[in-house]
Amino acid sequence: MAQLHNLGFPRVGKKRELKFAVESYWAGKISQAELLEQGKTIRAENWALQADAGIELLPVGDFAWYDHVLSTSLLIGAVPKRHQKTDGSIDLDTLFRIGRGRAPTGCSCAASEMTKWFNTNYHYIVPELSSDQQFALSWTELFDQVTHAHALGHNAKVVLVGPVTYLYLAKCVGREFDKLSLLEKLLPVYQQVLVKLARQGVQWVQIDEPILALELSDDYRHALKASFNALAGQGVKLLLASYFDSVSAYYDDIAAYPVDGVHFDCVAAKVDFTQIDSLLSADQVLSLGVVNGRNIWRADLDAVFSTIKDIATKRGDNLWLAPSCSLLHTPVDLEQEEKLDDELRSWLAFAKQKGQELSLLKAALEINDNRDLVTYSAPVKARLTSTRVNNAAVQQRVSALTVKEGERENVFAQRIEKQHGALNLPLLPTTTIGSFPQTQAIRKARRDFKAGELSATDYQNQMEAEIRYAVEEQEALDLDVLVHGEAERNDMVEYFGELLEGFAFTQFGWVQSYGSRCVKPPVIWGDVSREKAMTVQWTQYAQSLTSKKMKGMLTGPVTILFWSFIRDDLDKPSIANQIALALRDEVVDLQNAGIEIIQIDEPAFREGMPLKATQWQDYLEWAAYAFRVSASGVKDETQIHTHMCYAEFNGIIAAIADMDADVITIETSRSNMELLDAFENFDYPNDIGPGVYDIHTPNVPDTAWIKALIHKAARKIPVERLWVNPDCGLKTRGWEETRQALDNMVKATKELREELK
Repeated sequence: MAQLHNLGFPRVGKKRELKFAVESYWAGKISQAELLEQGKTIRAENWALQADAGIELLPVGDFAWYDHVLSTSLLIGAVPKRHQKTDGSIDLDTLFRIGRGRAPTGCSCAASEMTKWFNTNYHYIVPELSSDQQFALSWTELFDQVTHAHALGHNAKVVLVGPVTYLYLAKCVGREFDKLSLLEKLLPVYQQVLVKLARQGVQWVQIDEPILALELSDDYRHALKASFNALAGQGVKLLLASYFDSVSAYYDDIAAYPVDGVHFDCVAAKVDFTQIDSLLSADQVLSLGVVNGRNIWRADLDAVFSTIKDIATKRGDNLWLAPSCSLLHTPVDLEQEEKLDDELRSWLAFAKQKGQELSLLKAALEINDNRDLVTYSAPVKARLTSTRVNNAAVQQRVSALTVKEGERENVFAQRIEKQHGALNLPLLPTTTIGSFPQTQAIRKARRDFKAGELSATDYQNQMEAEIRYAVEEQEALDLDVLVHGEAERNDMVEYFGELLEGFAFTQFGWVQSYGSRCVKPPVIWGDVSREKAMTVQWTQYAQSLTSKKMKGMLTGPVTILFWSFIRDDLDKPSIANQIALALRDEVVDLQNAGIEIIQIDEPAFREGMPLKATQWQDYLEWAAYAFRVSASGVKDETQIHTHMCYAEFNGIIAAIADMDADVITIETSRSNMELLDAFENFDYPNDIGPGVYDIHTPNVPDTAWIKALIHKAARKIPVERLWVNPDCGLKTRGWEETRQALDNMVKATKELREELK
């Protein structure tokens, strides 16, 4: 009968043990040997959790110290020259230098670019490849992990990023060239990896090629075919895995690949089980991803049983069951959550529970009896009609939305003239993206307040003291537009979710965003509304401390949507509009409180896009509309900003313009202003603040570097429409480096103003 396997598991640990271990190493508190030992412990615990849940074939190679694409770069020796050691060797510090620009040993230099992993909130370090790139098997950690898993008695299935997906995700360094021209040099290294794994006793290797979920050119289709032809016959069985969307356009291609099995994501897109069964021969494995690997809702196992029982009988041992994709995107264990009410808990399943769901499904299939599944799925069906979930007033307000609700009173050209008069800002206005360092004192105060160990009055006093400090620092730096620093906010989405109806929060629902950065997404379980103001008090207090303009800071509807665990019983546009209306009320209240600049962050705008370009337009229309609904309740004089980070703007620049924000601030420093090409070619009409230094590294930029970037930006965007700001918020940085970096940013800007007179 069916075998259970997993495509990947959350690597951070139940309580973010990996994060704390890595950061301790960066801070010099533990040695590299101690870090490696802690990594072994975390991997062993992850394997044990999966095995205890019933997973029979455990993933190895899904663990990563920073991200799995970066691990692949080290495995194949694709290390940028600036990060290489003088002796050419590769170690853990090489990885950290590439990812964050520095490590406990070796020089500091610019980190490699980072971007989103397909349409998720997980990030990867973009490989940098040159036309004369050489590859070599260079980092042995994968093989050490296999040895470790075997020593613990586990049946290991190795997980590799497929070579064609790897090349697709990479960027060209130097002159532009066809990245697929490197495939011929890359495949022999993959062959070496497979041969070495075979010698270790590995039977199955999972080759992840998620680019099959995209709309591919013929060149990439041919490359995939050539890749699998080259990788077959190396002593291991190959399982092709793709996920995140339908691969039906390439069924004929997949049927011709010389692989031993294929995994299909049966959650992200509707799958015709008869059709995919016919693609594979009787001796090939058909893997069905029937449990959602990207969300935390309990599966309707009774419905799954009805759908797959016939194919399970037919396929027998050659049917495998799995989550739809790696469980990297889900928290580890629901059993840790002691504060969720029983009804809400009955709707959820985390990574460990998803393994248990598969075990329950397999047991029912073996005896052809779904009674246990009916009981298990009852809460799923009850949630659909729950009065707790559905709010008639909210639904009616969304239904009443019109085109006019998403429009400002006048066009940008008229608004900006009024804003110039009201705000009176200099050429190249300087500002930050919103947050300032979250110190231990801030975190402790927030933690003590939530635990009832700090009174509301004492908490407010401490937060006001932190705001006052942030304002004083900004005035000393002579920034033009200030922010209150967001000391009271634990996370840019979680904070708002805690103040909106329809959201719930976990204690340990952490997922990895990038490197050691973890987030705890809210759970959108019901209709969303705002009962009271969320930011006005703090922002108004900050404005009272300065004569300079204070910027109100909000997270936008699309980002709140996609950085949460989204309810699966309502379409995304409707949820986005519910959130947008709640934010609209907040924006109007901020304006009425005297705040003349309001930033509505949308860093997730790009990542929410469908993977297939033919589906983009519908998404872009409703996403831009939701943003405009949140922003369009104010008068012309009120300036609306938005912020986006680590997004590829080519192909969607018209939709970004359609958002009609008065000012957009974006990440551009890691790409050396390359992202501005999209704005230059499109002739973007509104103001732009291209980030002039990378906040994801502790390196402090010098004034010459910043001036050079602003000059680059000014060649593409008229200088009178440029703002100067960091790439992103500063909450993860320390005050000393923040102060130095912003001081250099302001000095560089003032020098440029003099030069431009």
